[in-house]
Amino acid sequence: MAPPLLPSSVLFLLHIALLLLVPCSAQVGGSCSSARDCGTGLYCGSCPAAGRTKPSCIRNLAIQPTSIVKGLPFNRYSWLVTHNSFSILGEPSRTGVERVTFYNQEDSVTNQLRNGVRGLMLDMYDFNDDVWLCHSLQGQCYNFTAFVPAVETLKEVEAFLSENPSEIVTIFIEDYVRSPMGLSKVFTAADLMKYWYPISEMPTNGKDWPSVTDMVAKNHRVLVFTSDASKEASEGIAYQWSYLLENESGDPGIVPGSCPNRKESQPLNSRSASLFLQNYFPTMPVQNEACKENSALPQMAQACYAAAGNRIPNFIAVNFYMRSDGGGVFDVQDRINGLTLCGCNTIAACQAGAPMGACKDTGAPNQTPWSSSSSSTSSVNGNVYSGTIEFKTHPTAGASNTSTWSSFALLLSLLLTVKLFASFMH
Repeated sequence: MAPPLLPSSVLFLLHIALLLLVPCSAQVGGSCSSARDCGTGLYCGSCPAAGRTKPSCIRNLAIQPTSIVKGLPFNRYSWLVTHNSFSILGEPSRTGVERVTFYNQEDSVTNQLRNGVRGLMLDMYDFNDDVWLCHSLQGQCYNFTAFVPAVETLKEVEAFLSENPSEIVTIFIEDYVRSPMGLSKVFTAADLMKYWYPISEMPTNGKDWPSVTDMVAKNHRVLVFTSDASKEASEGIAYQWSYLLENESGDPGIVPGSCPNRKESQPLNSRSASLFLQNYFPTMPVQNEACKENSALPQMAQACYAAAGNRIPNFIAVNFYMRSDGGGVFDVQDRINGLTLCGCNTIAACQAGAPMGACKDTGAPNQTPWSSSSSSTSSVNGNVYSGTIEFKTHPTAGASNTSTWSSFALLLSLLLTVKLFASFMH
């Protein structure tokens, strides 16, 4: 004898309840109450500094341009850089003394790399008979300004590169190391020399860099630049301003409509170097203001583009990179790469192997001038994201299980629908 069927009214209510439990996957700017409400590559947050107190979905992951447009010279792409990547809010003291310094990021270097960051700014000092990452002053590291031995962070880079054999990471060292061969020793200890890009192959006089494809094939996947010119001769580490142009850092670099060059750099419109680093962060980092600051990046990117003689920034350095009121630094990077690499308004609209200007529909207007407003509400292709949210002070739980739960709920809902139909047939 067949088991009795549940009343159709009960089946119907179960069906509706399950459908309500399936996350809606809101896009950038959509309302949310948790990360489960947002689509892939987004988290749920707010930006009171910009007057946005209602939680909405905000981007936290980058699209790697080389995953779509391949084989171009390294200097044709734009990459995201974290300023003082090691200066992480909530990072416990390693010296036994409470730290007294400023903070610029809020997740681990490993997580930064997983979220699409491809450039790290690291301040290196002699400290405790070793090389440490330190956020200090006057070239001296103290126990209350020290973070971690540099080798530990560099080992995170090595682990990421080993796990991701087609990725390239650039490291900018603010260099206060005076111990003989100090930097060479720490990079060797981190097992990064196998990825080292040699100075002898770095282009000069503004020539193109090799293609990303060639760099990966040769395993030249770590570019290291130092602020100490003497290290080029003594340790074979590239002096930064021989190969890059750079705007002023700190407050002078975020004045609207202005983009002066850093004093160590050649003028931004010089053609003496083929890489351009754009700094975009205030002198005094404030976590709660970062969402507003990062959302204003499009205007500064336009100013620096003009100051550099219509040259794109290859590196964009920011504080608290995940903070914005919508698309933030990720949308700006997408826009620059899209317009430069394929003539589309976002890299998500580019098509591998397609001619310039052949853009797919992403829900955002294509082929618009760079000077137009940022596409903070455009949809993006979630399939190219990789990474996680890891705010140390504001954890967002439950996001990683969303896809599995959604699939289970939809399957169960389908089975209930069949059951409900069967009950009506009887």
